[in-house]
Amino acid sequence: MTKYKKIIKMNREELRSTAQALATRGKGILAVDESTGTVGKRLAGINVENTEANRQAYRGMLFTTTGLGQYISGAILYEETLYQNHADGEPMVDKLKKLGIIPGIKVDQGLKPLAGGLPHETYCSGIDGLVERAAKYYEQGARFAKWRSVLQITEDGPSEAAILESSWGLARYARSVQESGLVPIIEPEVLMDGSHHYDRTAEVQERIIQETYFACEKLGVYLEGTLLKPSMTCCGAECTDKVTPKEVACKTIDVMLKSVPEEVAGIVFLSGGLSEEAASIYLSEMNNVVNVTPWTVSFSYGRALQHSCLKAWAGSNIPAGQAALIA
Repeated sequence: MTKYKKIIKMNREELRSTAQALATRGKGILAVDESTGTVGKRLAGINVENTEANRQAYRGMLFTTTGLGQYISGAILYEETLYQNHADGEPMVDKLKKLGIIPGIKVDQGLKPLAGGLPHETYCSGIDGLVERAAKYYEQGARFAKWRSVLQITEDGPSEAAILESSWGLARYARSVQESGLVPIIEPEVLMDGSHHYDRTAEVQERIIQETYFACEKLGVYLEGTLLKPSMTCCGAECTDKVTPKEVACKTIDVMLKSVPEEVAGIVFLSGGLSEEAASIYLSEMNNVVNVTPWTVSFSYGRALQHSCLKAWAGSNIPAGQAALIA
């Protein structure tokens, strides 16, 4: 038996338990893993300088929101936040734990141009040294991880190179972090750019997700200790066809039922490209469409949970920011 299989066998129960806790029905995941540059753009939108103290103040406001744990099972952090203390000196991870929220960590190191792909296509970097990094994150209190690949629907894409790179990259990441005790959230994001109908989105998503789980099977990823973070099956942003939220919900659930193994603990949808309202309505419709699915259907939202909250906080108004987050 390989060293990896021994470790997975030893950690299997913990991985399953953490994944089930993250996938608790009625709760979702708060994505607060924006890089320093990205959070800087959000802060600039409310005329707040992008300093470590301001990032600490904003995230500290989120992580001390009374009652947040009733709705949020886990929070994905950026590395800075995982090692950061609140302004009162208590570690941020301890603030989350007090609310009953599981700390997680973004472990990828960003997108880079994909050799052999189309000019705009990328691969996700960060596999080198990931097992060791993940072990340090576990020591610091993280219990799950996130890794994002990005694919785009075009007239001639996504290319075969992009699909295979995404699926095997996600599988290698999942195996690596499980080896260190972290539950992997597997995120194959399909961008909403384009004028395609959602039937085309469905066709592409099915291929991508099925290919990802084929790679996971080949690499021995323990599926009960994983979550999937996909896009919703929407039309492209420039598509002129009108589809209802219920149609989007039905199409999305259909894709998931065809593509996602029942062993997976939960599906937590991303909100990229959608407004707060649309992301909420589509998810609500999904849970109305089907009474029983093999996995929990919930959310892992960043902007859709933080946009109004950030504006209400405005740099110093903690009660208003926290009220908007709970709302």
